[in-house]
Amino acid sequence: MHRAGDVVLGGLFEIHFFSVFPDLSFSSKPQQPTCHGFDVLGFRQAQTMAFAIDEVNRNPHLLPNVTLGYSIYDNCVKLAIGFRAALSLISGEEERFELTDTCKGSPPVIGIVGDSSSTRSIAISTVLGLYRVPMVSYFATCSCLSDRQMFPSFFRTIPSDAFQVSAMIQILKHFSWTWAGLLVSDDDYGLHAARSFQSDLAESGGGCLAYVEVLPWGEDRPELRRIVDVMKASTALVVIVFAHETHMINLMEEVRRQNVTGLQWIASEAWTAASVLQTPELMPFLAGTLGIAIRRGEISGLREFLQGIHPEERSNNHYGNSLVGFWEHTFQCKFAPPPAGQVDTGGRPCTGREHLEDAETEFMDLSNLRPEYNVYKAVYALAYAIDDMLKCEPGRGPFGGKRCGSLKQLEPWQIVYYLEKVNFTTPFGDQVSFDENGDALPIYDIMNWLWLPDGRAKVQNIGEVKRSPSRDEELTIHEDKIFWNFESKKPPHSVCSESCPPGTRMSRKKGQPVCCFDCLPCSEGKISNTTDSMECTSCPEDFWSSPQRGHCVPKKTEFLSYHEPLGICLTAASLLGTVISAVVLGIFIHHRSTPVVRANNSELSYQILVSLKLCFLCSLLFIGRPRLWTCQLRHAAFGISFVLCVSCILVKTMVVLAVFRASKPGGGATLKWFGAVQQRMTVIILTSIQAAICLSWILLASPFPHKNTQYSNERIIYECAVGSTVGFILLLSYIGLLATLSFLIAFYSRKLPDSFNEAKLITFSMLIFCAVWVAFVPAYISSPGKYADAVEVFAILASSFGLLAALFGPKCYIVLLRPEKNTKNAIMGRVNQI
Repeated sequence: MHRAGDVVLGGLFEIHFFSVFPDLSFSSKPQQPTCHGFDVLGFRQAQTMAFAIDEVNRNPHLLPNVTLGYSIYDNCVKLAIGFRAALSLISGEEERFELTDTCKGSPPVIGIVGDSSSTRSIAISTVLGLYRVPMVSYFATCSCLSDRQMFPSFFRTIPSDAFQVSAMIQILKHFSWTWAGLLVSDDDYGLHAARSFQSDLAESGGGCLAYVEVLPWGEDRPELRRIVDVMKASTALVVIVFAHETHMINLMEEVRRQNVTGLQWIASEAWTAASVLQTPELMPFLAGTLGIAIRRGEISGLREFLQGIHPEERSNNHYGNSLVGFWEHTFQCKFAPPPAGQVDTGGRPCTGREHLEDAETEFMDLSNLRPEYNVYKAVYALAYAIDDMLKCEPGRGPFGGKRCGSLKQLEPWQIVYYLEKVNFTTPFGDQVSFDENGDALPIYDIMNWLWLPDGRAKVQNIGEVKRSPSRDEELTIHEDKIFWNFESKKPPHSVCSESCPPGTRMSRKKGQPVCCFDCLPCSEGKISNTTDSMECTSCPEDFWSSPQRGHCVPKKTEFLSYHEPLGICLTAASLLGTVISAVVLGIFIHHRSTPVVRANNSELSYQILVSLKLCFLCSLLFIGRPRLWTCQLRHAAFGISFVLCVSCILVKTMVVLAVFRASKPGGGATLKWFGAVQQRMTVIILTSIQAAICLSWILLASPFPHKNTQYSNERIIYECAVGSTVGFILLLSYIGLLATLSFLIAFYSRKLPDSFNEAKLITFSMLIFCAVWVAFVPAYISSPGKYADAVEVFAILASSFGLLAALFGPKCYIVLLRPEKNTKNAIMGRVNQI
């Protein structure tokens, strides 16, 4: 098909399916290959190019005063024929034909619209790139054609397979399908798609491929049976197919033979709209298929243009033999005699008065213009590039010396420069521009195969996926329109392993893809708060993992509290001991003039009772949440209170012994060392030593509140760290030293006469005191947490009650219950008995 013009565009289309090559031996006459098997849709695509050029020529704002022409060739779906046609277009060495009354010959073209096949486009663009002749394909999708070094002048208005792969990955993510199978055809289209799909899927982290299989050419039954067996054995319910419809026909025959149902098919654009697969036999298996389809467009005025095609005009509208072939194929008739190069189809004669509206053909079905829309955009891209070049202002051009291109000296490489910068919007509202790789802004329609109740199939549009100039991908799917070929009428659940919930982490299965894993619970103290977490994170120091390991919770705090039963009991015992000590002190003060009170050194007895009150009260400092002041005060108060008490007992014991010795001849001199002043000074000095130990301890290594997390991971034990173990040992050792001295002196005085013998009571009290504190040390060391404080409080209370009961119990018994014995005579009578 040819039409003259100031600038001529070439075109390569599939007008016929089959070709017959002549004998190329030297003995035979050179002949052209013949093509047969008319392709109506390929012819409509070629007519769309003619229509677009005609529309440009009628547009006063685009290429004014410039007429576009075209020279369109049939590639007959053969690489050799398509390659030969492309060389003829760029060289002008094709058969001669009339252009105008004064000019003959086919001028070289400035750019080519085509080819429809990736394989043919690769071969042709390799040569055209050497001469920088622009080629704008409307159907070649191989991502390899985006290589600008290999194909510097190749452009296309259909998205590359790289974006088609990206679009399919977006669909997988949308429906949370992470486990799928991939089938590809054994050609450039399928093999490049497989490599791209595997690498992009791995980079996106959107899922894994259960298997990748290459579909054989032809009916290779054993290989097809093996592939279907792999599909049946796999747990993947989603199958993605990058192949042509011829491959799918053979595959689906085997699928139908083995009755493999329950799969969700995802179709590449090569077979999304294949009506040959939408049969009653195959729809039970293919219904619900989701597919990527070329963007459908509306081309206003195309219907009228196609309706104007008529064989009577073939002599002057440059349709050539293709129009005759189209007419004979459409109406199943023949012109007599058949034009040269055409096969005699037989049938009734063509009258030329047939109407296309009456023919049952898809030629006039313009409801699904997809490749045609890409052809339309390709023509306009070349037209806008030429228009931009002709608008160049002299002296401000982009070429050497700031030159502009001109119509008289137009070079193809100049059109390549402007094609890279072209940017326009079609009447349908789509923006057309090319990126640095020659790819147009990609956009795909998402299709769904609907199985109607009457058994018919329908392919419906359910969304779109596109990339904006900012390179952000946008996916739109109307899920309410989708037909799912499953009993649940919902999308399938296709995963290798179920998602790991919060509280667990993923552990990959050895030798399997990353999508196959086990879910292991997080260990104690670690959490994962997201789905499919790879690692568990440790909780902060003051937090612990929840039972579900989904979040961190504050650790339970533990200390000897006033609100728990143990703390309440110890507090009650402490207060009870304080009250008893106060009552005994009151009794002694009230009966201070009685012989029993006076005979037992009332002043030291008062001091002992006061110190015992302090001992009982200091135990309260060990109860409650530890704070700095309580940690510093508790041991100091405990140590000083007990030293005060024990030192009083020690002095009292020594006084008892001195009084007894003074009662003997020559023993009165000893009493001068145990007067009231000496007793007070001794108690003060002994107590001051303990006070000095406590003060040094606090100043040098003060006890402090400490959060102990080492003993229990789930709890924080609030305790008072001693600060200095040496200070704590000195404090206890000093108390022990005084208690031991008191015990030894009292034990030595145990056989004194009853009248003076308080030594037995002191001996017994010191025995109780020492036994309690000897047992305290190992119990304190082995007790965990708050129980260590409880042991210390218990030791304080036990020793205090022991001293109180042993020293003052018998005296209170005499004072309160046996007043007849609380007389001087009774006491002196005992002496007389001795």
